Amino acid sequence: MNASLSYAARPYMTKSSNINMFGSKRYMETNVRSEVTIAIPNRRKDSSKLILDLSINGIPCTEKFVHEIVQRQSKQKIDSSSFNVSRKPNFHPMFLQESYERCRDICAEYAKTFYLGTLLMTEERQKAIWAIYVWCRRTDELVDGPNAIHITSAALDRWEERLDDLFNGRPYDMLDAALTDTVHRFPLDIKPFKDMIEGMRMDTRKNRYANFQELYLYCYYVAGTVGLMSVPVMGIAPESSFSAQNVYNAALYLGIGNQLTNILRDVGEDASRGRVYLPQDELTKFGLCDEDVFSRKVTYEWKEFIKEQIARARLYFDQAEEGASQLHKASRWPVWSSLMLYRMILDSIENNDYDNLTKRAYVGRTKKLMTLPVAYTRALRNPSVGVLL
Repeated sequence: MNASLSYAARPYMTKSSNINMFGSKRYMETNVRSEVTIAIPNRRKDSSKLILDLSINGIPCTEKFVHEIVQRQSKQKIDSSSFNVSRKPNFHPMFLQESYERCRDICAEYAKTFYLGTLLMTEERQKAIWAIYVWCRRTDELVDGPNAIHITSAALDRWEERLDDLFNGRPYDMLDAALTDTVHRFPLDIKPFKDMIEGMRMDTRKNRYANFQELYLYCYYVAGTVGLMSVPVMGIAPESSFSAQNVYNAALYLGIGNQLTNILRDVGEDASRGRVYLPQDELTKFGLCDEDVFSRKVTYEWKEFIKEQIARARLYFDQAEEGASQLHKASRWPVWSSLMLYRMILDSIENNDYDNLTKRAYVGRTKKLMTLPVAYTRALRNPSVGVLL
């Protein structure tokens, strides 16, 4: 996680956060258990055996969580009076305008490529996405920013109480006010926001993951939730033949893929803090352990292990692509940009000969800019056409 927040009216923002609108982060015990099987894409026949080996059957997934969220958000309509907030805010127009402008500036500063993608959205959607981005970033910085060492469980409890107030028309500061206005304009449910805070709690008490089952849940809480927050604002294309549930699932998969990519990119940095966000049982399968991570030796076994982790992340991106084309046409560009850029981070790890222990994979500015027109072309695709790879 990467986060830091001051409880003053003007929160302290840092450049350490890597939160992205469709994912970036990390458990909560749950009695919800469901079997999840990721279908093997026909277009990837040559890698079917590998994908079978990477099956995530048996993961206690968030399917029920997602279904409940979809049901609640689908029942609400923009500008209706049935929102899950109890009191409509009454902000002065100039105050509200400045609130959204501050959110825009933060998004433009810390998520430049994504920000450019939002510029094709309608003004109302732009502002809402900026407000959600800023809240996610501030939440993320609680456990990863310069003040993270001082963050306690009680501080996270206060942040959650502040979220409740925000949804009930009582924002704490100007940045909160933008999101308060947003939740009155769009059918946003509070659960994904609360789940993200739970992900922050995980980061304060857990730095090892026994298996992918545990890691998957972490990825849902810190990253998959972002997609669930964003779909009501992005909107689903009227001509889409996908069910709302399938579109939300795709948004969830994109968040999972993004977070898995963040983990692979940041292995060395996390190790310096004594954290290993990798499935322990899978490390063992390749004859590896934490000491191999801390020693930063890129062995044959390490490379083979990372190859499988990259393949898994790509599998989630494959599932996400189908849903990206089902969003409203004015909202697809930033999603496609995010998806393509995160894929390129995985490519960069491969280009570094799977050395993510001493080298940090990144995508240069030129490559990012060259990706934008390609993402824009894909965003123009008719949802009924499907995705061609």
